[in-house]
Amino acid sequence: MAQNPRTSETESMPTTGRNSGLTRRNYVRSLAAVATATTALGGVGAAAAEDDYEVIEAQGQTISLEEGETWENKLIDMTTGQDIVVTAHSSDWTIRNVGFKGENTSGTGSATFGISDTGNGTSTVENVYLGDGASTGNTNPNGHGQTAFWVAPDHNGHIDFENVNIQNFSDNAIYGSAPGNKGGGTIHIDSSFAANCYVSHFRLGTEGSKVTNSSVYVDTNEGYVGRGIWAWAPGTVEVEDCQIEMNGQNTAIDAGANGNPTEVVVTDSEYDDGAGIAEHAGSTVKLGDNVGTDPEPVIPSGVPTSPEEAASGGSD
Repeated sequence: MAQNPRTSETESMPTTGRNSGLTRRNYVRSLAAVATATTALGGVGAAAAEDDYEVIEAQGQTISLEEGETWENKLIDMTTGQDIVVTAHSSDWTIRNVGFKGENTSGTGSATFGISDTGNGTSTVENVYLGDGASTGNTNPNGHGQTAFWVAPDHNGHIDFENVNIQNFSDNAIYGSAPGNKGGGTIHIDSSFAANCYVSHFRLGTEGSKVTNSSVYVDTNEGYVGRGIWAWAPGTVEVEDCQIEMNGQNTAIDAGANGNPTEVVVTDSEYDDGAGIAEHAGSTVKLGDNVGTDPEPVIPSGVPTSPEEAASGGSD
């Protein structure tokens, strides 16, 4: 089966106004309720599937999108214990209303989505739920596991991420820094939520790329304590109206890597000063207007909180 190559600490190719939604106080209760409500594909979810979305069982297949194609209203059943890979390496494609039910336990250690806009166009990832995560046993030889979204180095267009929910992945949630060393394409992550992933949650590296109206949350009991937002060279990367709660773990905003500097401009955001800011290799994190250190890791309005909600395109 074709895989989406990605690495974690290098970019070399081997062989993701004030947010509204869940506050810090009811975060754990809400996620427990979501887990209880979505433990089975049967009942209401299965009945709704006939009218609202297609159920696809993960069986080791690869689904590839062509230029201009829209892939939407899918519920991916990961309880099979098998893998599924979705690739889109063309232009002006759309991935919309997709929910993944169950942990990724395949052990392939690549990426669930391998994407890029290679035609200088604009592509879209919208209303996707990957909140059930990846198994801790899902590792590849470099010691890391599954990435949710891998943006390939050849990306030269623009990708909009909106209303995406990624939790408990054993590698980066949105790994979008590789185009900084080649294609130079931009990425905008808006109104999205990432929690308890390893390496980093939102990782960008090209000038014009940004994270807005989004939240990152790390619960120390979950075991994955990756960086909040990691900016690679050449940048500049913008962070606006974001909530970054790390509970003192790792780094809230990390700038620069592998001896290469970058710049991060932060405005209208709150970050965990217990985790703090790191500047490597001459990098700079510029704190602009309305930046504080009291984050509330809310799930932004419109972000799906269950696989069925995402697949149907609905909102709780």
